[in-house]
Amino acid sequence: MENLIFSLNATVPVFLMMVLGMIFRKTGWIDEYFASKLNKFVFLVPLPVLVFKDLAETDSKSVWDIKFVLFCFFVTLICILIASLISVLLKNRGERGEFIQASYRSSAALLGMALIENIYGSSSMGPLMIIGSVPLYNIFAVVVLELTREDKKRGIDASVILSVLKGIITNPILIGIFVGLIWSFLDIPLGKIPEKTLESIASTATPLGLMAMGASFDFKKALGNLPAAVGASFLKLIGFAALFLPVAIRMGFSGEGMVAILIMLGSATTVSCFVMAKNMAHDGVLTSSVVMITTLMSPFTITFWLFVLRSFGII
Repeated sequence: MENLIFSLNATVPVFLMMVLGMIFRKTGWIDEYFASKLNKFVFLVPLPVLVFKDLAETDSKSVWDIKFVLFCFFVTLICILIASLISVLLKNRGERGEFIQASYRSSAALLGMALIENIYGSSSMGPLMIIGSVPLYNIFAVVVLELTREDKKRGIDASVILSVLKGIITNPILIGIFVGLIWSFLDIPLGKIPEKTLESIASTATPLGLMAMGASFDFKKALGNLPAAVGASFLKLIGFAALFLPVAIRMGFSGEGMVAILIMLGSATTVSCFVMAKNMAHDGVLTSSVVMITTLMSPFTITFWLFVLRSFGII
């Protein structure tokens, strides 16, 4: 019972913030336009500030773990390959790219940081997980969506490569991580006033981001192309976690590092998948369905995984 209570205490507050967003959308206090802007704002400002602050205040020389970063990198790569192989079962070419992206691309920054912060107060392993996985998220999302576009037959060219590089270089969260690591390695003091200011901004990331995600939820869209959506959702929430969490345990990961790996493998599909799919000439119906289903089900599946890990003394 103690392990179950621990797991519920970690996930229920996160889920309730999303429910609040749904309620505010129903009451009209948050509309679709505002939710979209809020999502973008959280991505551009509070989340980068949050990861910067967590790293800048951490002794990165002591917490830097190349084994952990490489594990996140290669596991993410294998997950992408598995999703790509399964996608050939779909007849519609455009849906294959959406299926692949939605199957592997976690809400690592928003839900990941929210959950780790909720359990441990702060986290250095969350940003390290992002370093290992998020660049691959962005690179392969552009590649698979470009290759499976139905409006053009050409493959990867210089413009696609430049788009991928630009997406990585200008990613606000990766910039926050990079600057935070440099700040930490150089051991630069923040100072009281900047520290308090950054803390105030960073504290808005989780509540605003989760409420914006909840306000963006649409039950009707979740019913589009249900079989493929359920398949991708199963991979995202259960399949990859069941496959690689035992591997992570065998490699000796535990504590907040294991929670970060769980988020990488088994959290909801990020809403940015839908934005990218629409911007790359895909209809986005399958993507939105997976986002909706995984967002709705992830509080229950993550609670289950946390309960299992807690029961075995891993976290």
